[in-house]
Order: sequence, then structure tokens, then C-alpha cells
Amino acid sequence: MSDDPTSNVRLLAPAQVGEVLGVSVDEVMALVHEGRLRGFRVGSPARWRVDAASIDEYLDDQAEEARRMALWRQSQTASFPELWGSGIVRRPD
Repeated sequence: MSDDPTSNVRLLAPAQVGEVLGVSVDEVMALVHEGRLRGFRVGSPARWRVDAASIDEYLDDQAEEARRMALWRQSQTASFPELWGSGIVRRPD
């Protein structure tokens, strides 16, 4: 087994990443340039490759963001005085 820290790094082409995420290559490259995916230029001529581990991290971040947004929406819905049990209900149904 190699002691090289890059020996277990799996690199994917932007088109492959796009298929996994269900987005275009341009969107994948935008995510790389924003730093949300780790991308590298490798080879000669240099071509972009994306670290497969960063895709899992990106998906985890997206799931966490969605969870937080759902909790925020839930808290906003619960902020109505009618739901607290206090306050006046002006037009009861």
C-alpha cells in the first residue's frame, strides 16, 4: 500500500459530476469556481477534474441547508399569535 496521500483520491470529469448531480457542465464548473466543489486542472493539456469526495460533502451541505430552511419555515409559521394561544383572532373561520 502506498503512503501517498493522493492514492485514494478519485477524480471525475465535470460531465460525470453533472450526471451525478443532475446539472449541466457549466453549473458544475460554477460550483468549482465558487469553491463548493474541489476541482483541479490535471494532465497535458490541462483538463478539469473534480474530487469525488467533495461531491458527497456538497450533497451533505445541501441536505443540511434544506433541513435548516424547513425548520426556519416551520418556526415562521408558528410565529402567528393565533397559534400561541394568545392574541385576538379577528376573523374566526
